[in-house]
Amino acid sequence: MPGRGSAAERVFAYGATAGLLCDRLFGDPRRGHPVAVFGRTAGAVERTLRRDHRGWGALHTVVCAGGAVGAAALAARGVRDRRAASVALTAAATWAVVGGTSLGREARAIGGALAAGDIERARERLPHLCGRDPQALDGQQIARAVVESVAENTSDAVVGALVWGAVAGVPGLVGFRAVNTLDAMVGHKSAVYRRFGWASARLDDVAGWPGARLTAALAVLAGGDPRGAVRALRDDARHHPSPNAGPVEASFAGALGVRLGGTLTYGGRVEHRPVLNGEGRPVEVADIERAVRLSRRVSALALAACVAGRFGCGALRRTASGKGRG
Repeated sequence: MPGRGSAAERVFAYGATAGLLCDRLFGDPRRGHPVAVFGRTAGAVERTLRRDHRGWGALHTVVCAGGAVGAAALAARGVRDRRAASVALTAAATWAVVGGTSLGREARAIGGALAAGDIERARERLPHLCGRDPQALDGQQIARAVVESVAENTSDAVVGALVWGAVAGVPGLVGFRAVNTLDAMVGHKSAVYRRFGWASARLDDVAGWPGARLTAALAVLAGGDPRGAVRALRDDARHHPSPNAGPVEASFAGALGVRLGGTLTYGGRVEHRPVLNGEGRPVEVADIERAVRLSRRVSALALAACVAGRFGCGALRRTASGKGRG
């Protein structure tokens, strides 16, 4: 319970809960979004440092992600002795870095366009959610892309941030989002970024690992078909080219009883990805709403798990410290 832990544990519990509630009620801040400000700053640094070389890309990652973490650490240190200010800072950071409500809104907007038969409108909105080439997709393929994006971004936009917030407070929240944003900006395998974006992509894989596993586990618990989710996770996740998207998408596919994966197009490149949950049926438009609702359940459970984990680890440390003194 929040009342029984240390000050730092209660700060995270109250702040993260308030921040997630703000996201649920208001969505992303409409003006001056901190992530957008970070993106513009990272873009300016990129224009100065970009070379077709991994070392320069690593320097770009260190400068941008390290600068964000350092600024967050200074802010947290400045309010460390003021409980209410620390809670407010944690809430603001959580609200800024999570994006579950905006994710659901975009997914539902595309689903609404598909349900109305307006495939051109759906194609126009798809780039707001993922980087696929919309003109090459029909209605069913767009619906599949949306479900896959909801699954992956549940981990990237919500659960992963909460995990690192539980581990490292405000610097963890901000650092995870910074790394994830850098990966989206330069981490793809285009001719321009194959070497320069290598460090950001690898760091994102490392940072996203715990959140992706927690997301997959919670999707098993929160979905309508736990056995199907476990089966897809066990049999298919490892075949996905992404070490983190694989478990998340496979667990969502099994939980929803649908088939994900297959051929897709990014930036003119055709990729043939493995099928996830081959026993499932093709994705339908109605599955978009089911995926959004599953994402919300997973996000709420993730908050509870991260708060409980923070308190549990704190209790273990205090117990160990007491035994050491004894």
